[in-house]
Amino acid sequence: MTEKRITLAITGASGAPYAMRLLECLVKADYEVFVLISSAAKVVFATEEDLKIPARPDAAAAFFTQHFAAREGQIRVCGKEEWFAPVASGSAAPKKMVVCPCSTGTLSAIATGASDNLIERSADVVMKERGQLILVPREMPLSSIHLENMLKLSQMGVTIMPAAPGFYHQPTTISDLVDFVVARILDHLGLDQSLIARWGYQPSTTKD
Repeated sequence: MTEKRITLAITGASGAPYAMRLLECLVKADYEVFVLISSAAKVVFATEEDLKIPARPDAAAAFFTQHFAAREGQIRVCGKEEWFAPVASGSAAPKKMVVCPCSTGTLSAIATGASDNLIERSADVVMKERGQLILVPREMPLSSIHLENMLKLSQMGVTIMPAAPGFYHQPTTISDLVDFVVARILDHLGLDQSLIARWGYQPSTTKD
């Protein structure tokens, strides 16, 4: 069952729809998901999704479980200082982790190994255990500090996937743009997805 476990961290950058869609897809793929959500992310959720995430981890887990019709225990929400959570130790943490969206503050903390909260510690664990870490930053413009941190992490094997949707699939809704980014994340996680057709597989719109 180890390969069906993943950590999803949600930080205070703009992009709550990406996080919600990704969590929905992970649940549908029957993954056990450890959700880590920062205080700032809860403010963003209220602003962008009109959703009030409960403060207590168990209540937040119940909220997400009901929202996505997940099976009992499939979604576990961990507190920011829940140091005895499985994600805090290399002996128990999932080998895959996505930070979506990833604030530049969290990006910096991960790059320097700060580990001041459970999100940062979990990322540190995945890196030291040679697991798969995907960061989805959402910021513009990017400063030299941001770019240096991204380069540093990329050189350590971390995948940097900015929330930058493409347009070749001719999106007509915001959901289409969200699905583009989430589909690319799922591709890199090795999960089958039908959100967006891969390049070269789109239905042809040209005439002979």
